[in-house]
Amino acid sequence: MISFDSFLMEDGSPIYLQIIHFVQRGIVAGTIADGDEMPSRRMLSAWIGVNPNTIQKAYRMLEDEGIIESRSGAKSCVTIDETKIQRIRSSLLAKDTQSLVTSMKQMGISKEEALALIETAWREEEQP
Repeated sequence: MISFDSFLMEDGSPIYLQIIHFVQRGIVAGTIADGDEMPSRRMLSAWIGVNPNTIQKAYRMLEDEGIIESRSGAKSCVTIDETKIQRIRSSLLAKDTQSLVTSMKQMGISKEEALALIETAWREEEQP
């Protein structure tokens, strides 16, 4: 069963979207795999302390995206393949990149400065 132990609610974004992004990032990172079971809606609602309708909305949207499959009386399971993983990765990266570019432009950072900052951060991540 997928663990939501590392799920942290953030300010400013609807909780149902945070749940969706948590699952998507887990899929891209490889910590959530095809066939993994989602916690029941009731259990996840109690675990993170939100209204069950919020969980229901997140699960329904994950179903609409083809990321999970739910059957009456059965657990909801992740249903992904390499094509879906690549689609999710591309979508997440596009959103994150656009957000970063917008923030940098608002701070008056030039494209050259932005690229230099990314290069520095990339190098720092590669060091042990």
